[in-house]
Amino acid sequence: MSAKFVSLDRDTPMMFPPDLREWLPDDSMAHFIIDAVDMLDLQNFTINNRGSGSAQYPPSMMLSLLIYCYATGRFSSREIELATYHDVAVRYICGGSLHPDHDTICSFRLKNQAAFKEAFTKVLLLARELGHLKKIGGISVDGTKVKANASKHSAVSYKRAGEMIEQLELEVDELIRKAEDADSSPLEDGLTLPDEIKRRGDRKKALEHARRIIEERYEEAKKEKLAEYEAKKAARDEARRNGKKPRGKDPQPPSATPPDDQQYNFTDEESRIMKAGSGEHFEQSYNAQASVDTEGSMLIVGRYVTNRVNDKLELDHCVESVDFSVREISTVCADTGYFSEKAVLKVENENSGPKVYCAVEKQSHHRTVNDLLKKTEPVEPEDDVTIKEKMRYRLKTEVGRAIYKKRKETVEPVFGIIKSVMGFRSFLLRGLEKVAIEWALATLAYNLKRLYKLCNGKFNPELSW
Repeated sequence: MSAKFVSLDRDTPMMFPPDLREWLPDDSMAHFIIDAVDMLDLQNFTINNRGSGSAQYPPSMMLSLLIYCYATGRFSSREIELATYHDVAVRYICGGSLHPDHDTICSFRLKNQAAFKEAFTKVLLLARELGHLKKIGGISVDGTKVKANASKHSAVSYKRAGEMIEQLELEVDELIRKAEDADSSPLEDGLTLPDEIKRRGDRKKALEHARRIIEERYEEAKKEKLAEYEAKKAARDEARRNGKKPRGKDPQPPSATPPDDQQYNFTDEESRIMKAGSGEHFEQSYNAQASVDTEGSMLIVGRYVTNRVNDKLELDHCVESVDFSVREISTVCADTGYFSEKAVLKVENENSGPKVYCAVEKQSHHRTVNDLLKKTEPVEPEDDVTIKEKMRYRLKTEVGRAIYKKRKETVEPVFGIIKSVMGFRSFLLRGLEKVAIEWALATLAYNLKRLYKLCNGKFNPELSW
């Protein structure tokens, strides 16, 4: 018995122009993104107001195009350009016949950082109008290392740069002596002495620039380290005057020069070497931060990018990244990497700010039998104990355990979706300002992708907002 196949004919032309809507399911995310973007005020998006040159692509189309492509794992301007020809949903977003080139896409992305920020806020307000985001609620904060568009092998440490400068100086001196020697034999491989001297001179200038940048960065960081050292020293001196013996070793002042391992990257000087893959290896990266709603929506309500290698100084910045017109923060959950007494006090602002629930030591991800048993409430500590002791008590209470539990259930899955589902694992642009634009688009795309799920693919366009 012979098999039967559906008839395939690629030669018969269509008799009528196709309607792209017939090729796109009614519940496609493209419809949702178009409808959502159409509700936004796009007046602040950069366009050519002179009326000269070629006709421009509508900002609503360009924004919908970027959001949909970021939500479906296409981030480079060339990939997006190709998608306008090959992807039905993208063609529909572009009206079927419009194909902005990669230069236009890249230019639109770079010129509209402020407008993307405004659109991010407006989407969250839309989520509130739809009933998926509460005005008052908690947030959980975390950061993820996103690979920079630069190799760690194009980096040099402060110590190594100094050693290479000394070596290059010796080589230049040797080449000059050789050039002055009338009886010297010519160099191999057709090389010339002036070219070799110039090449080493240029390399030396680049290394000197790298060391200078490292020194400037360290001088800025040293101010805070010195203030921290003086505060610790003053506290220990006060304890000794009161007849108490301070615990641990006396703090040491910061060194006068940068540590030997401080690095500079020649490809992207604002990126940093950071731990990646659960600390298993190092990559040239940026630290992308997100503040996520803990009240059920799992929407990102605040985000920014930093090049600081750890999260110790980020707690107050995470809170400040949240637009208070969107979310009034009641609680803040964070892991132990964010804890410092200074940061907690700054966020809580002497009891007038949100309440912080921040781990003070590493938490086990494995729930033991003891964790399943009902626990008695801990004894509240005295008023004069440290912030660390107060935080440890706060997290042991029934309320504290319930609030802190939301951290792993909210912010960590969000990063998992952005990296594993959307495929956003590395930045394409270079420099802190430009990668911040990419992260803004990635989080905006995530929020609309999440809102699409919360609305089951459609929402009522008859909104008062």
